[in-house]
Amino acid sequence: MRTAILTDVHANLEALTACIAAAERERVDRFVCLGDTVGYGANPNEACDLVRARCEFAMLGNHDAAVAGRMDYSYYYAAAREVLDWTALHLSPENMAWLRTLPYTKQEGKVLWGHASPRDPAAFEYVFALEQAEDLVLRTPGDLPHLTFIGHSHLQRAFQLLPLVKDVFDERLRIEDGNKYLCSIGSCGQPRDYDPRACYGIWDDADKVVEFRRVTYDAEKTARKILEAGLSHHFARRLLHGV
Repeated sequence: MRTAILTDVHANLEALTACIAAAERERVDRFVCLGDTVGYGANPNEACDLVRARCEFAMLGNHDAAVAGRMDYSYYYAAAREVLDWTALHLSPENMAWLRTLPYTKQEGKVLWGHASPRDPAAFEYVFALEQAEDLVLRTPGDLPHLTFIGHSHLQRAFQLLPLVKDVFDERLRIEDGNKYLCSIGSCGQPRDYDPRACYGIWDDADKVVEFRRVTYDAEKTARKILEAGLSHHFARRLLHGV
């Protein structure tokens, strides 16, 4: 089965639509979402509606948790707090109820799906650097899954965790039976690697291959929507530069 993986949509309808269309051309069998469907962007309801309609399941991201009243975000910087407050006011009752039911993780056989580090999913810890991957292996009680998919960092990264922790730089990563891996899929709606193209991934469990994908979308249209909604110009500008 070929699974298209979306994460960190952040209410960016244009990026989400482009990723879904691109994945459909790849003839995927299903879609999943690893969280942060809302936050930063101006189309939270449309993004939630589309994820709910197209994804077999979705995870809870930290922005989802904040909007749904499932975490304290008082320590976020002012512009981030403002857009979360705005999102909570504009979200439909149905989409708010959906966010309140989302799980932190989901296990499917040897594969774990989640938004952030699997060590303590509710803490929303990052894993985007080799040192963090090493720390994950050292400090995680029990066995890590064979393959873990996360988002949260907005970066496309992969790490081999066992038998040796190391970076994996392949855009097409073959998953070996004797090893363990963590794959960060990158952000659909707000990439932060100086490449404004939207990110998604494909997991082929028959061929045992993870593929990292990028797709162009109308970021200027998304940016205009953010400004027209009265949200921070910072969230609009960064889309154009992938930061």
